[in-house]
Amino acid sequence: MESDGGTIHRDRHRHRPAGITTRIRGLLPTLTPAERALGELVLADPSGVAASTITELAARSGTSRTTVTRFCRALDLPGYAELRLALATERGRAEAHPGWDRLVGAGIAPDAPLEAVLDWVAKADAQVIEETAAQLDVAALNAAVEAMAAARRIDFYAVSGSSTVAMDMHLRLHHTGYSCFAWTDVHEALSSAVLLRKGDVALGVSHSGETKAVVDPVKQARRNGATTIAITNFARSSLAKAADLTLLTAAREFAHRPGDMAARHAQMIVLDCLYIGVAQRDRVRTERALEATRAAVAPHRYPPGSGA
Repeated sequence: MESDGGTIHRDRHRHRPAGITTRIRGLLPTLTPAERALGELVLADPSGVAASTITELAARSGTSRTTVTRFCRALDLPGYAELRLALATERGRAEAHPGWDRLVGAGIAPDAPLEAVLDWVAKADAQVIEETAAQLDVAALNAAVEAMAAARRIDFYAVSGSSTVAMDMHLRLHHTGYSCFAWTDVHEALSSAVLLRKGDVALGVSHSGETKAVVDPVKQARRNGATTIAITNFARSSLAKAADLTLLTAAREFAHRPGDMAARHAQMIVLDCLYIGVAQRDRVRTERALEATRAAVAPHRYPPGSGA
């Protein structure tokens, strides 16, 4: 995966295929207006599209056969026949879990009782985690783990909702003895990024992948020779393009739950995999560090059964 210049490149084909509708949602913001209209139609009526000819789909979407073909290629599919097959296959899997598909797809009704809200949130988060795991590029994940485990220093860049998961990752790695920092202010992030060099790692977390406060420090870190990692929902986002390695999430937006809020669990499962992978590289070091940090805070806890 490494070029002559030392840059790690993404291999888009060395991962488990994501569900076709998940891939479409991830590409929508970067498609042309005609392709986006086509994608929205596919998402709205996947079964109907699977049963349509290419001519019928072009007419329904107000596009052309050429646009349909371009849309399929944007999804890394050879042609329309493969799109129909992928949609039919995914529909077959969904029919095995009809309650899941019906409840999550509908979103949360404004007058839903809390019992229904709890049921929906649990199913929605489970689906996000499952879809993220299904599409995660394992080769890129492994390369990210190797780079982080060997790093002299690790920077995390994130703002708003993403900053909470980045800070959690910072604390966990810090407790295992790694030199790492979480930056949520763009000035501080850029000041840190400019000091990175080859052998360091910079990891940016952004649902949209278009947050300048995250993208700009990642670009700076890469210019300085650091290995850069992106965690984002969109494969063609500015953050994905700025990074050596991209780890994609599969979060969806719903009413009362915008994308950055829905993305937290998806981002967390990716970071959990990175943390466990790094910890596995040197289990003795990890166990000793965790034991030492637990012992350091033990005097500040009430003993079990004290009733305090």
